[in-house]
Amino acid sequence: MKLHTLKPAEGSVKNRKRIGRGTGSGRGGTSTRGHKGAKSRSGYKSKLGFEGGQMPLQRRVPKFGFKNLNRIECKPINLSALQELADKFSLDTVSFDNLVEHGLVSKKDVVKVLGRGELTAKLNVSAHYFSASATEAIEKVGGTVNKI
Repeated sequence: MKLHTLKPAEGSVKNRKRIGRGTGSGRGGTSTRGHKGAKSRSGYKSKLGFEGGQMPLQRRVPKFGFKNLNRIECKPINLSALQELADKFSLDTVSFDNLVEHGLVSKKDVVKVLGRGELTAKLNVSAHYFSASATEAIEKVGGTVNKI
C-alpha cells in the first residue's frame, strides 16, 4: 500500500452541493431558498392540493349529484348463474354458503338475485334480496325463495 493508492471508502464521499456553509461557498445566506415567504421557513410543508393561494381545483369544480350514506351495496347474481351452478354441481338448494364455496361471492357480500337468464331447475334459493322477476321465475319452476 502506498500513499498515492489510498482512496476513501465506498459511499463515504458525497457528491452533492453543501448549502448553508457560508457566503464563500456560493450557497450560503438564504441557502438557495430565496427571500421571505413560507417556503423559506424551516418546517415548511405545503398542503395537499395547495396552489399558491389560487382557488384549488377541488373547490373550483362544481359538485353535483347525491351520495346516499345508507346505501347497501349488493352483489348481483343472475338466474343464469344459479342454473349453471345447479347443472355443474347438481344442487337442489343454493344457499349463501354454496355461493361463497364456489367463489361467486365473498363472505362480506350482500347478495341480490336478479331475473336475467333462464331457470329450469327446481331450486330452493337463500339470499339477502330478490328482484320481483327472480322471485316469480324461481316460484314458476317450483322452487322456493328464502330471505336471509
